[in-house]
Amino acid sequence: MSKFKAGDRVELMDDNLEGRVEKITSDFITVRTTEGFLMDFPEADLVRIDDEIDEFDLADFDSEQVKQEKKIPKKPSSQRVKPKERNAPPMEVDLHIHQLKVSSKNMSNHEMLNLQLDTARHKLEFAMRKRIQKVVFIHGVGEGVLKMELDYLFSRYSNLKYYDADYKKYGLGATEVYIFQNA
Repeated sequence: MSKFKAGDRVELMDDNLEGRVEKITSDFITVRTTEGFLMDFPEADLVRIDDEIDEFDLADFDSEQVKQEKKIPKKPSSQRVKPKERNAPPMEVDLHIHQLKVSSKNMSNHEMLNLQLDTARHKLEFAMRKRIQKVVFIHGVGEGVLKMELDYLFSRYSNLKYYDADYKKYGLGATEVYIFQNA
């Protein structure tokens, strides 16, 4: 009668080897090692280990499944996220005079145009400092004087391109500026 039973956790006396008892015969005890190998040992060479915490159950160990898992290439744990600038909504700057000044009653056309251009330049400089990639300047249609002056202002910068903004959203009265970011 053996002092071991199937499922007992055992360790080899003279070697650093442990596992679970799989089968007991009259001459040998078959042990599945922690590496998954089946090995036969005489009963006198084994010692039972009392295990309160079991790292994993060897009865559920399937070496073929492990081999198959190693063959399957692992997907990267993190997916590449696009930079936030590409998905961020553009900064909008409304240059209509009633948005910039409470009352423009005592202002000449020249003063209004200068206020609008100064505002556009300051907002553009702000966007460059804060690394904002897209800015939409809403200038309206009118006679095209402000649009022409904005085109001249934007052409003086080498790190941006400008074009008509989305027609569906802004109509004809807006220009979108894309600012190239230096890494």
